[in-house]
This record gives sequence, structure tokens and C-alpha cells, in this order.
Amino acid sequence: MTTDQIILFGLFAGLFAMLIWGRYRYDLVAFSALLLGVVLGAVPYESAFTGFGHPATVIVALVLVVSAGLVNAGAVQMITRKVVDGGRSLGGHIALLGGVGAVLSGFINNVAALALLMPVDIHAARKAKRAPGLSLMPLSFATILGGMVTLIGTPPNIIIASIREEELGQSFAMFDFAPVGAVAALAGMAFITLVGWRLIPDRAATSDPADALQEASAYLAELSVPEDSDAVGKRLADLDETANSADVTVLGLIRDGTRRYGSSRGTKLKSEDVLVLEAQPEALDDFRAALGLTYTDADGRERIEDESDGLALTEAVVPRDARIADTSAQAVGLHWRQRSVIVGVSRQGRRITKNLSRAKIMAGDILLLLTPADSGPQVIRWLGCLPLAERGLSITRQKKAWLAVGLFALAVAAATLQLIPLAIGLGMVVVGYVLTGIVPVRDLYDQIEWPVVVLLGSLIPLGAALNSSGGTELLASQLIGLAGNLPAWAILAILMAMTMTLSDVLNNTATAIVAAPVAIEIARRLDAAPDAFLMAVAVGASSAFLTPIGHKNNTLILGPGGYRFSDYWRMGLPLELIVIAVSVPTIVVVWPL
Repeated sequence: MTTDQIILFGLFAGLFAMLIWGRYRYDLVAFSALLLGVVLGAVPYESAFTGFGHPATVIVALVLVVSAGLVNAGAVQMITRKVVDGGRSLGGHIALLGGVGAVLSGFINNVAALALLMPVDIHAARKAKRAPGLSLMPLSFATILGGMVTLIGTPPNIIIASIREEELGQSFAMFDFAPVGAVAALAGMAFITLVGWRLIPDRAATSDPADALQEASAYLAELSVPEDSDAVGKRLADLDETANSADVTVLGLIRDGTRRYGSSRGTKLKSEDVLVLEAQPEALDDFRAALGLTYTDADGRERIEDESDGLALTEAVVPRDARIADTSAQAVGLHWRQRSVIVGVSRQGRRITKNLSRAKIMAGDILLLLTPADSGPQVIRWLGCLPLAERGLSITRQKKAWLAVGLFALAVAAATLQLIPLAIGLGMVVVGYVLTGIVPVRDLYDQIEWPVVVLLGSLIPLGAALNSSGGTELLASQLIGLAGNLPAWAILAILMAMTMTLSDVLNNTATAIVAAPVAIEIARRLDAAPDAFLMAVAVGASSAFLTPIGHKNNTLILGPGGYRFSDYWRMGLPLELIVIAVSVPTIVVVWPL
């Protein structure tokens, strides 16, 4: 191996190890690897940042904005609100809602599709008096399967199409993925609907973590500050140390009949002030005794309520790239920035109730948030989380649903007919959405998942450097050597299985960037058609069903479904085997070797 190959293989090995470990966010890891590659001379300086202007990166960013526009306009909800029926059988519910999710995922970002349908599914489960865990995993898998069908359905397809254009001179068209992707999706949906949900563990099939979290939440209470209290003369913020030791959260105070939240932290306490607190009853009494406070009347314990005027409880699930992921409410300043607190956390079906302000929040957790009334959605967006309750729709925007769909359909049709490049078409849709108010200008850049953009922008130059250094040729020759004298279709199946395995533990975009050039090189060495091998990579990179870390959708359902890491393979392993079994013959027929 050359020096550059050794450096690049070492960088990718370290990158994959860090992604699997998950201690640091994937965009930071990828960008650090890119910078190290430049410093070590393996990545040319002039091409270091070309990935950020790469067509694949631009298309992914535009798809995210278009997805948000379709949601804002109410186009998606017009469909989803008609499918909630608590009387429908579980299999029928999974088939219908999963089918809707699969179709949506072909045209909007599949994470956005799940984020829209997850509250609908949870609502339907509660209406039918069954655990959400029975249907959330099938729904997640359905949205992943649906993304295989079109060019814009999932980032790996966009990456593979762009690599094909660079290496072979022409990109895949919008629906070139459809024959293979549709067969895999239909076979997968049949398995999920008829058999898959029956493989979900009893623990997840009999519990609702969100409901249990509501039941275990702390209470709101009010304590009065008497003249002889140690709290008199102290700032509200000065009570934090005593509050933390007693496991109590100070929300604000009431003075002269006016409630003050968050902004009152610098206020010096006077006698007759009333503190608004969140705590369990025992912790509340410890805090009261420590500062010499009194209940607001003789029957103070009876005044502890689940809710209070001006405050509301709301549930949210934590994605991997959320602001609060891998940190705490105290560290992000949730209390003083948003006047909100976390009153409960559910992690893989288990409740966490101690020291919530300092508890480290993980991807997949469900948060029970206490927020000012009417501020719940804003607080959830600020945290980078997704709501678990159905969201209301603006009447004004609903009237623009058909306009949003029409603009998007025109762009897709024009790109399919090769009248304009896909990136230009999607860009025109985004401009149209902004001009018509479907996506407000102030929200435009908030809709882009910047960690994904940084990941793509960082990995594309690394992948190009590996290819130009001969590293992909080396990987291809090793794979062919291991395969021996197997026929081309068998090597195709091995490539798909290996790509699936990588995708189950890595980001699927990273998998596609590494595997697609290897697929082209394998095809060249076998004197076979490269498109067949690229399709194998496309299917494999999207088939991340064994773990909650392979695909963001699987992470999002981890908490709400009450699942654990080891639960996914029960349905995911047979599903991956089915996908291989139906996809390989289909590829051989549609894209002859």
C-alpha cells in the first residue's frame, strides 16, 4: 500500500470506530477526519471543501426544505388524519399507516415522514388501548423501505447517483431506483404486516413509556416565604444549590399576585413572596424545612397539583442531533433560556426521575417538559426534539396544500423528463415556497439538518481521495479474492450483505460514500455492468434494521416504543434476509450483469 492509502484507511478506520462509539456527534467526527486528512497530505487542500458545494449535498439540503414546506402547507396531514381508526385491526393499521409512510418517504425525507406519522400512530394506539411499541417499529421500517424507491427518498440514493455521474458520466434518474426499491419495499411491507410485529418483545408490546412517564412526573407546588425564612434577601438563583440537593426545581415566584417564570432569577426575595416549585412531595418537604418556608395554607399538601395556570406538560422525543442530546437541561440553560424544565425522562421504557436538571439526555429518550402554556412547540423546536402529540394546523397554510404539491410535482416531472437538473428544480420549489409564504423566510435555514450537510461535505472529499489513491481498487480486489470463483450474482449478494452490515452500525450516508466506488471497481474487474452493483449498494445502505443507531428513524422510536438495543434484530434480521432474497434476482433482471 502507498503512504496515502495507509493514511486514508487509517482515517476511515478511526472514523468508523468513532461513529460506532457514538461519544461525539457524527458531523464533528467527519469534519475532524477531513481536516486531519488535509494536514497529513492525503486530501489535497484545493479539494478539501468541495464536498460542501457538491450536488449531492445541495440536493439533500433542498429536499429537507421541500419536505418542511409540504408539511407546513398541510399536504401530508390531509392524508394522515384520515387513517386514524382505533377500531382497525393491528395488521390493518400497520398496513395502512406503514403504506402511507412508505409512499411519503419516496418523496420527502424519510425522517420527516416518520416525524409526521409517529404522533398519529401513538394517538391511534392509545385510542385502540394497545401499546405503541407494537406498531412504531413496523412504521419506522416502512418509512426506511419507502425511501429506496426514488432518487430523493434517502441520502444514499442521492450519493450513489452523484458518484455514478462522476465515474460513468451520467446520473441515475428520479425513478431508476423504483423497480428494485419497490419490490424490496413491497416484500418488506408484507413481512412487517403479516409476521414482523408478532416478533416484538412482550415488554415493548405491553407498555406505553409516555403514559408511564406522565404518571410518574413530579408535582407543582407553591411555598410561601415568611419573614423569618433564610430565603429572605437572597436572589432566586441563590436557591439553586439547596434546590439541587433536595431534588427540587425552582420555576419562579409569585409577587403581588403576578406569576414570574425564568426572568425572575435575579430578583431578591421578600417576605410574603410565593415560590413556584416542581418536586416530589418528599423532596418538597425537605426543601421547605431547609429554608424555613411554609405551605401557602394549612392544608398545603392538598394544594400540590399536576398542573397549574400558565404551565403545561408536553412530551418530546430526542433525535441524535438534538441540542440537548448528550448534555443536560442545566447545561443548555433550559430553565433560564426557555422558562421550562424537564419533569420526567423515559429511556428504553425505564423511567429516570432523579436529578433531572443535571441528567445526561440521550438520543431516543422521551422528555416530559413543563413549559409556559402555548410555548411547548417553540421549546421543543429550540431543543431540536420532535413532539409526540399531534400538531395543529394553520387554516391559512392548509389552503396552500395543493399549491405546495403542485410546485413539487412540476419540479419532479421536469427533472424526470431531464428538462432541468434535479437540484435546480428543487431550488425553484424552495424559492416558490418562500415567495408564497409556505416556508417563512425566518424558518428557511432552520429546516436544513446542518449536521447532515457537514457530514456529507466532509466525507465526499475523503471518499474522492480514497478513490484517486487507488484505495477502492484495493478493497475491490480483496473482496473478489475472498469470493473466489463465485458467479457475479453471488458477489453482488455478498456486496449487498456487507453494505447492510456496515449500514447497521454506521451512518448510511457514510456507508454509501465508501461502498459505491468499490461497487464500480468490482464491476470493472468482473467485466460486468456497474449499475447492478450500484443498485446493490443502494439497497444495502438503506437497509439498516438491526440496531437503533444505523438509521435516525430507528433512534427516534427507541424511547416512545419502549425498545432496547437488542430488540431490533428480532424483526430486522429476517427483514434484511428477505430484502436480499428479493432484491438480488430483481437487480439481475432489471439491470443485467
